[in-house]
Amino acid sequence: MTWIAWSLLSALFAALTAILAKLGVAHVESNLATAIRTTVVLALSWAIVIGFGSHRQIESLDRRSLGLLAASGLATGASWICYLRALAAGPASKVAPIDKLSVVFVILLAWPVLGEALTSWKLLGGGLIAIGAIVLALAP
Repeated sequence: MTWIAWSLLSALFAALTAILAKLGVAHVESNLATAIRTTVVLALSWAIVIGFGSHRQIESLDRRSLGLLAASGLATGASWICYLRALAAGPASKVAPIDKLSVVFVILLAWPVLGEALTSWKLLGGGLIAIGAIVLALAP
């Protein structure tokens, strides 16, 4: 599969995540919901890693990669805690678009951190995403 197909599947699962999490957090405190969700992700992730034999690469991990992946995990946890707290308090149709402002942040951060070009097309697309998120968040 191409990166586009994987990206579309990611978007579909992210949409399902929002709907299912909103339903699930209705009668559960958001931090507990995050812990339950994280436990499921952890079990699924390790099942996939072991199933594909990727666990053999653990021995070759360098400190830098391990540290960056750990930091990414902390950012993911913080994101999920905030996301479920937002879903518990607000409508999914408004929370999800604001959450997708992460695309705008990625565009802006990928420029200085990853050295990716900040083109007029990226700025236009990011601007449209930002405008769309604001319109959806403010819509009655």
